[in-house]
Amino acid sequence: MRSFRVATDRLEMQVHESGPEDGVPVVLLHGNLSTGRFYEHLFADAPERYRLIAPDMRGFGDTERAPLDATRGLRDWSDDTHALLRALGITAAPHLAGWSTGGAAIAHYALEHGPVASLTFIDPVSPYGFGGVGLDGTPHFDDFAGSGGGTGNPEFTARVAAGDRSAEGDTAPRNVMNTSYWRVGHREPPEREELLLGEILKSLTGDDGYPGDSGTSEHWPGVAPGTRGILNALSPKYCRWADIVDLDPKPPILWTHGAQDRVIADGSPWEMGTLGSAGAIPGWPGDEHFPPQPMVAQIRAVLDDYAALGGTVEATIYEESGHFPPIDAYERWSTQFWTFLEAA
Repeated sequence: MRSFRVATDRLEMQVHESGPEDGVPVVLLHGNLSTGRFYEHLFADAPERYRLIAPDMRGFGDTERAPLDATRGLRDWSDDTHALLRALGITAAPHLAGWSTGGAAIAHYALEHGPVASLTFIDPVSPYGFGGVGLDGTPHFDDFAGSGGGTGNPEFTARVAAGDRSAEGDTAPRNVMNTSYWRVGHREPPEREELLLGEILKSLTGDDGYPGDSGTSEHWPGVAPGTRGILNALSPKYCRWADIVDLDPKPPILWTHGAQDRVIADGSPWEMGTLGSAGAIPGWPGDEHFPPQPMVAQIRAVLDDYAALGGTVEATIYEESGHFPPIDAYERWSTQFWTFLEAA
């Protein structure tokens, strides 16, 4: 593995890569509160003809501390990726993989910077963003209340900002990683766990990073999206990649999803509708007005439409996995991924 900084025409990015410089480009985009190093365990067993490129995205890792314009959804990430490939001199259509937040970014890349050789969605954020929408993406309230930066947990944010490496309490970054990034009960080897925890703790916090700024709402739960930072970029007000069904030509898609995912789920405990229905947030207006978001059903519906319009979709639910099958189902997932790329 090689790690280095690249000056693009948008920002300086930290990049982790392996494989020949003239190899087939495979770009791996991480999710929220993580970095490109979450993919590095894939590098050693990768087929030799691929050039794997796993950057730290804006707001995370060792990439330049640049603010995120949430009103563009994840287009800052998409444009940054395009700028990176230009800076690296890569002109071939890349294979793109996106985990969680990165899923929205690779979709926008395909929509706005294509063509691409393939798309791999790893437990992606819903095609209609995170929080406060129904199955077809319609918001429960016109101001998209219940999504954005105001939904972040202040104690967790403070502990990330403080570089907290303890295992004390539910909001400890270490415990959040081990209960929400992969299936409960899975633990990485101690040295690897420390490395990945350290990568999380590099996250930019505050209004320009995690969670972002926030607005107020007359509707439950009293918060609405702001305009800066990652959770606002994920709000359905700005994040929407359902238009991927209109791609022409349509690259082949692989969608893998952990059945034990607690972040992207039908009834995610990180989402306001689920928290309200569980009594964790007072004043919930009930299922009629603010039901939990059916995230997996939304992903499946959009990809079904993609297939119905002529696209190829390979979908697999990993019963034994949480939010990131490439780690907690490594052998099975990597075999499927490389096989998919070869076929694509």
